[in-house]
Amino acid sequence: MTAGPAARTVVVVMGVSGSGKSTVGGLLAERLGVEYAEADDFHPAGNIAKMAAGQPLDDADRAPWLDAIAAWIAGRGGRGGVVSCSALRRRYRDRLRGAADGVFFLHLDGTPELIGSRLAARTEHFMPAGLLGSQFEALEPLDADEPGAAVPLDGGPREIAERALAVLPR
Repeated sequence: MTAGPAARTVVVVMGVSGSGKSTVGGLLAERLGVEYAEADDFHPAGNIAKMAAGQPLDDADRAPWLDAIAAWIAGRGGRGGVVSCSALRRRYRDRLRGAADGVFFLHLDGTPELIGSRLAARTEHFMPAGLLGSQFEALEPLDADEPGAAVPLDGGPREIAERALAVLPR
C-alpha cells in the first residue's frame, strides 16, 4: 500500500474501451489501499442495451452516467479512490473534476490496432469491437492544463499499473 497524497487522490483511469481500465484500475486501487469503482456499473440499463446493439452513446445518454460517477467522486471525501471511466472528451473530464478537489486522470494510451486486438479477444463484455472507431474519434487527449498523465499500454497489466503509480501526485 502507498500512503501520502496519491492515496487521497481520486484517480480516473480513462481511455477507450478495451484499454484495460478495469484491470489496471483494480490493481492501482489495491496498491493504493483505496476503494475501486467500475464505471460500467454506473450505466443505466438503456445505455448498456444501446452499446450492446452497436450504437454509440451520445451526450444525453452519458449525462446521468457521468453524474453518477461524479457523485461517487464527491463522496470520497479526501479518502482517495480509483474509478474507471472512458472520460473521452475534455468536457466530460471537466464535469468529473468539478465533483471534488484532487481528481487526477490517468489515460491508458494505446494504438487502435493493439486495443482492437484486445477487444476482439474479450468475450464477456457488452461493448462490441465495432464501436472502437467511434471511441477513438471522440477521444480528446489530456490537455497540458489538466491534472493527469498518459501511460503507454505496452507491457502487462502489473507493469502498466506500476508505471501509473510512478506518475501519480506525491
